[in-house]
Amino acid sequence: MQRILTGIQCTGMPHLGNIVGAMLPAIDLSRQPQHQTFIFLADLHTLTTLPEAEVRRKYVHAAASAWLALGLDPEQVIFYRQSQIPAVGELTWYLSCFTPYPMLANAHAFKDKRDRLAGVNAGLFIYPVLMAADILLYQANRVPVGKDQLQHLEIARDVATSFNHQYGSIFILPEALIDRNIATLPGIDGQKMSKSYNNTVDIFLPEPELRQNIMRIQTDSLAIDAVKDPDTCNVYKLYSALATEVDTATMRQKYLNGGYGYKAAKEALFDLILVKFAVPRRRFNAYINDWGTINKILQAGEAKAMEIAEETMCIVRKALGYA
Repeated sequence: MQRILTGIQCTGMPHLGNIVGAMLPAIDLSRQPQHQTFIFLADLHTLTTLPEAEVRRKYVHAAASAWLALGLDPEQVIFYRQSQIPAVGELTWYLSCFTPYPMLANAHAFKDKRDRLAGVNAGLFIYPVLMAADILLYQANRVPVGKDQLQHLEIARDVATSFNHQYGSIFILPEALIDRNIATLPGIDGQKMSKSYNNTVDIFLPEPELRQNIMRIQTDSLAIDAVKDPDTCNVYKLYSALATEVDTATMRQKYLNGGYGYKAAKEALFDLILVKFAVPRRRFNAYINDWGTINKILQAGEAKAMEIAEETMCIVRKALGYA
């Protein structure tokens, strides 16, 4: 049985890009009997940019609620908070001693902020080592990643290879699991949808706020009667990522025929989200108001995760001479 591991940062409300690009595919993988799936809330990673404890707790709660609302089965998945597994911090330190400085200096997480070093903390610098510990601690075989995280997985492999060269075959070398069919969704401003850009579509908003969110999607200024290019329209790109092939083709033809305004397209997208995510929205509202239930679910997953993590750490400590 192969182990699949994935996590999501808790720096904001889970958005449509997270859901389509990472969360739903991970849940689909977890339903395949040949996989043992680990899904974690990356709340330690979140601390590099979000120091406010109450805000961070809120987003952890929201992320857990979203996973469960979308159909994650905690009986089939090891579902846990990263911060509740002490071994991940211990392993991060051990691995950091096998990670060359230039490797971290060339990591995207650091390079993107190199011109603003005053705002870079040590946690952000060693972010890839913590990610490596997340993966190697559970001897994960495959890790679903997007293009922006592929480099970090390669770092995890390199660090594991260095450790194994010194101490023997301790760690499994994880492989990237990339679904080329999953598109990167645009945000409401046309850039990649991202919490850091503040351009997300939050499907769990109450209806009035969700409609306002959709209506803020940027479009060009062509008149209603004008023929429009669907391939350059952010509204169409989002709609086509969610709709059936038939409905997508129908909207595409409306764009090409003319006489179809962007307001009507946004209304269609809004209606589609309400229908497609009706059950998850209802579940989310229940979970977000029931921290007690979520906490019990997470604690059960954390007990399983700690047991597996300790198996790995016993081997690692012995290899290092600490046991």
